[in-house]
Amino acid sequence: MKLNCDMGESFGTWTKGMDAEVMPYIDMASIACGFHASDPLTMDHTVKLALAQNVTIGAHPGYPDLLGFGRRDMDCRPDELKAILVYQMAALNGICQVHGTSISYVKPHGALYNRMMVDNTTLSVVMSAVRSYAPQCPLVVMATPDWQQVKDRADEYGIEVWFEAFSDRAYSDEGRLVKRSVRGAVHETTEAIEAQVTQIIQDGTVTSISGKRIPIKADTICIHGDSYHAVDAARHMRQVVEAL
Repeated sequence: MKLNCDMGESFGTWTKGMDAEVMPYIDMASIACGFHASDPLTMDHTVKLALAQNVTIGAHPGYPDLLGFGRRDMDCRPDELKAILVYQMAALNGICQVHGTSISYVKPHGALYNRMMVDNTTLSVVMSAVRSYAPQCPLVVMATPDWQQVKDRADEYGIEVWFEAFSDRAYSDEGRLVKRSVRGAVHETTEAIEAQVTQIIQDGTVTSISGKRIPIKADTICIHGDSYHAVDAARHMRQVVEAL
């Protein structure tokens, strides 16, 4: 089971996350591409951090929403959204190429990520963008009970998908993430995070916020590097994953 983390989400003089401290404990770094967060220098710095730790680099594109950190939904025409995605993938990949590497997967961010999991038109545009620019890159999507439908659609576009579960987010009874505005949507203790990760790996299920057990298929688990206990949680999750 691979651990992934969203990174490179600082912007200018504004700092978010503890990238350097968390990087040694993860396998995959999903690096922001400048639209919801990041800037060219931040991307360059984060790519170098990932390379120094032999961490796989992925593009983490989002809606053009710096003020809302990409967490606000936006209505974009399909051709507009595809161009937005290609632009961001290419920007990060250009920086990667300067350092002798390239992006290895694509994981959309925030509101775009959530929307593609409930809106087939958006999902199709995202898949089309990946196929057009980086057909060798798997698309990271949320691990949900209806994973087979997503895989079938990806097969139609000729791309691979990796299914992602979350270590520190609560799930609804439908197998989706509980909105952050809901109390209990984010697990605050390493004990709760460990319990969820162990259940995902050993049982292939998560327990929803109401207590329902939900089957999910996961290839990678996301940890967040911007919480107050991010480093301790990342270190602990590394130990848990290696022990299971």
